[in-house]
Amino acid sequence: MDAAGSEPALSHVDTRGHARMVDVSGKEPSHREAAAEAIVLFPEGVLGSVLAEPHPKGDLFGVARIAGIQGAKRTPDWIPLCHPLPLDKVEVDLAQAGDDRIRIVCTASATARTGVEMEAMVGAAAAAATLYDMCKSAAKGIVIERIRLLSKTGGKSGDWQAPGG
Repeated sequence: MDAAGSEPALSHVDTRGHARMVDVSGKEPSHREAAAEAIVLFPEGVLGSVLAEPHPKGDLFGVARIAGIQGAKRTPDWIPLCHPLPLDKVEVDLAQAGDDRIRIVCTASATARTGVEMEAMVGAAAAAATLYDMCKSAAKGIVIERIRLLSKTGGKSGDWQAPGG
């Protein structure tokens, strides 16, 4: 529920309850940026050995980074009601976060009529899934723990920052 106590409006649902693509034709393009993260959790003791050895599939982080960029660029192919956007920038950073985690942050920006939150989230998801694929032979218990929006700037709704993000 929203602050007024009513159900929030879903932008991708028409008055009959049918899924729809939002009409953004009346909006002015503006600069927008969003960042999302994915956390990949490895079974205890696995990550150190995976990162210490040359990997048979190549540069783990490099391949995951490229997959994240490609995923962000292909968001409308993943998410049916997303608009194709002319992305200005996509960055994917991967870093070890403790003994058993990799933190992936994908940042996307565009000058467009709609936001880039989904591009950032799909980029983080694609990088996480690629990391999983490249490491699954070392351990079957790898978990993509969470994918979440960290921040967004621009657009009618303004800036937003995840609590604790």
